[in-house]
Amino acid sequence: MGNSRNPSPQPPPLSGEEEYSRDPFRVSESRLPVEGSGSPSPLRGGGWGEGFLLQFTASDGYRFYTRHYPAVGVPRARLVFVHGIRSHGGWYARSCTALAAAGFDVHFLDRRGAGLNTAHRGDTPDFRRLLDDVSEFVQGLRAERGYLPVFVCGISWGGKLAVGLPYRKPNLVDGLVLLCPGLVPKVAPPLPQRARIAVARVFRPWKFFPIPLNEPELFTGSGAWQQFIDTEPHGLRTATSRFLFSSFSLDIYLKRAAKRVTVPTFLALAEHDRIIDNARTAAFVARFPGPRDAVTYPGTHHTLEFEGDDHPWLGDVTAWLDRRA
Repeated sequence: MGNSRNPSPQPPPLSGEEEYSRDPFRVSESRLPVEGSGSPSPLRGGGWGEGFLLQFTASDGYRFYTRHYPAVGVPRARLVFVHGIRSHGGWYARSCTALAAAGFDVHFLDRRGAGLNTAHRGDTPDFRRLLDDVSEFVQGLRAERGYLPVFVCGISWGGKLAVGLPYRKPNLVDGLVLLCPGLVPKVAPPLPQRARIAVARVFRPWKFFPIPLNEPELFTGSGAWQQFIDTEPHGLRTATSRFLFSSFSLDIYLKRAAKRVTVPTFLALAEHDRIIDNARTAAFVARFPGPRDAVTYPGTHHTLEFEGDDHPWLGDVTAWLDRRA
């Protein structure tokens, strides 16, 4: 099940930020038909993912962008994606489109201060606010067609929010999909910088620090995708001391939250992941009291989205959802 079949799908050619001047995401309407985004993951054959760009208003008044990929045919379940600290929903149009074609109603949230959300860039009041953003969005979905099961799919750092959600809001979701989740990372700020972040959190919470994931080769072995990551304009490269300290606090919270994950969980790991510790992540997920399935994909890197078009990871996720939905 390695990735030695076909080469990775190729990103569009980049020629600087003018390449994104055709960004169809405009804010003149709350719901717009779009074809991809200013920085999407390209689909097979070089096409762009079709979907809708929406804005959702959280209970504290923050308005953030979400992408909606309606299910083809009668939807069997809803999937709510949350992305990593560095990425955003525009990286994942290919998998979202494929899952929608398989009959799932797919929603991808750009985290507040990340992706297309420019207000309070790289910041958050605290980690509980981020959990509440996801839970409030899911509760809004539940208000319509509440009979549809809801699965939260956490990618990389977003896996921390997915795991914390059943503890924060019990009985809200029906299952978790964790794609190389950042539960036990290998990469962290050096100790002196962590001390500076802690001090700044008290005296200068708005002070920015670099995110220690700015090397594209950490995410993928593909040179073309590395260039994409390095050049696309919406990725987050710095965060406030308040956000980074909240991330540390969330790690402590998750030690308690792990005991409350009673819903089914699918864990996908990449053999050559340079960002997370696979063995310790698998051991962390093994503490969940609910049913668990785990797969480690040989020859793969952290962002499974950038593996070859016919790599089995997406089919495995779809098959697992089929059984659970």
